[in-house]
Amino acid sequence: MDPATSRPAVVIDNGTGYTKLGFAGNVEPSFIVPTVVAVNESFVNQTRATTKSSNWLAQHSAGVMADLDFFIGEEALARSKSSSNTYNLTYPIKKGQVNNWDAMERFWQQCIFDYLRCDPEDHYFLLTESPMTAPESREYTGEIMFETFNVPGLYIAVQPVLALAAGYTTSKCEMTGVIVDIGDGATHVVPVAEGYVIGSSIKSIPIAGKDVTLFIQQLMRERGEHVPPEDSFEVAQKVKEMYCYTCSDIVKEFNKHDKEPGKYIKHWRGTKPKTGALYSCDVGYERFLGPEVFFNPEMYNSDFTTPLPDVIDKCIQSAPIDTRRALYKNIVLSGGSTMFKDFHRRLQRDLKKIVDARVLASDARLGGNVKAQPVDVNVVSHPIQKYAVWFGGSVLASTPEFFAACHTKAEYEEYGASICRTNPVFKGMY
Repeated sequence: MDPATSRPAVVIDNGTGYTKLGFAGNVEPSFIVPTVVAVNESFVNQTRATTKSSNWLAQHSAGVMADLDFFIGEEALARSKSSSNTYNLTYPIKKGQVNNWDAMERFWQQCIFDYLRCDPEDHYFLLTESPMTAPESREYTGEIMFETFNVPGLYIAVQPVLALAAGYTTSKCEMTGVIVDIGDGATHVVPVAEGYVIGSSIKSIPIAGKDVTLFIQQLMRERGEHVPPEDSFEVAQKVKEMYCYTCSDIVKEFNKHDKEPGKYIKHWRGTKPKTGALYSCDVGYERFLGPEVFFNPEMYNSDFTTPLPDVIDKCIQSAPIDTRRALYKNIVLSGGSTMFKDFHRRLQRDLKKIVDARVLASDARLGGNVKAQPVDVNVVSHPIQKYAVWFGGSVLASTPEFFAACHTKAEYEEYGASICRTNPVFKGMY
């Protein structure tokens, strides 16, 4: 028996904005780390300079130092803001896809050794990927994990399937549904039937959490709030996380703010990073206008004008006809940008209107002779939806079937990285 199977698996959910990491069996991730790497540019430049010279030893030592002198997460962000700014920030994941494998390898290295403080050779690993990831990307992941970290076993799971597998009910784990996964860099609407992704029906939209932050930043700048330019993005992010909510009617909400500004307008106080001077600004309409970009995207992006409820409806309507009722009945929210107050209620209401209008139109076409059965629309919201993907991974990696479904180091050595192109669904689970 492999001794690594007796230890809990490591679960790492790599997101565009944040990476969640911890051990299988826990309810919440042990660490939530911004997905960013800061590399010391002085060593990188030194390596380039010494490459031209013939001093092999200087070239080698500069390269080694460049490999060692880097930081990730909050520490990386802090280093980039320091007065002696020699560190260059790299975001290895863009729009849900890895676009810098060197930075990604460094990021995983510190996640494993500095944060989780474990030996990768002693644990099986479950990593997550976006539903639109190319098979070549899985091969790169497999190469890094098996070659660099020498892991005994690896499972690469699709994020929405894990969000659905989180279960959200203790009685049963429903594996048919639509996952609305809104992270920092990507928004995907993914239909899953019996644990299998219906690939042809996946929809993605170019608006995600970062766009909400940028829209709030733009609104505050246009209103002339005195926020230091170098601090404006972080202030907008804090405003989004602390004060934003979803309203049912945008016109009524404007009227409420105008009638009772003292009740609805909040005040943000901060310190200028360079001088240490205090400043304050008002937080008004952006409290409800930020999340509104999902329901009226034309406010933010003139190139994309389809509201999120319409995208979900199109996704379900393009799925096989015998799965549609079950899909409408189990629309699961996942990701930090679905955590706005009343977001699920607004989504359910708008989606129900679209579906009911279609049922009425169908009845009218049939002339009242046959009545269509009403369609049950249910948007599932739950306290753990922010970490739904990681929690789903934690649940699945705690089952005995997980170790049997993993690709092992022996298989990798025999067949190569191509084995990572596909990962079997746990047949025993569903």
